Amino acid sequence: MKEGISEKECRSSLTAIGDALYVIGGKWKLKVIVALREGNSRFNDIQRAVKRISARVLSNELKELELNGFVKRNVYTQSSIVVEYVITDYANTLGNVLQALAEWGTMHRNKIKQERHLEAADA
Repeated sequence: MKEGISEKECRSSLTAIGDALYVIGGKWKLKVIVALREGNSRFNDIQRAVKRISARVLSNELKELELNGFVKRNVYTQSSIVVEYVITDYANTLGNVLQALAEWGTMHRNKIKQERHLEAADA
């Protein structure tokens, strides 16, 4: 345990991180949220934006995101039924998290590339 952090604070932090990962973790949820933030609102638009996600998985992810308050599903009954998904204000609270993850992901990718390049040069 790090000096200055009590066991209670550590447990609390681990619980909070666990809760967050339970809701937005996995391979697809954040990608779906980002696709919706970029303006993709119909099912097929989201599926095109989120490469390699199957229709079944996307459907399940959207249902879970809606259940947790990140996505709102709007059904319009015109000449044909149109379903659109919109990001909620609650989902927009992830803005700083998404930015931090994007920055860290870029840094990590560059680190791995650099290490592989150095290993190849040493070989």
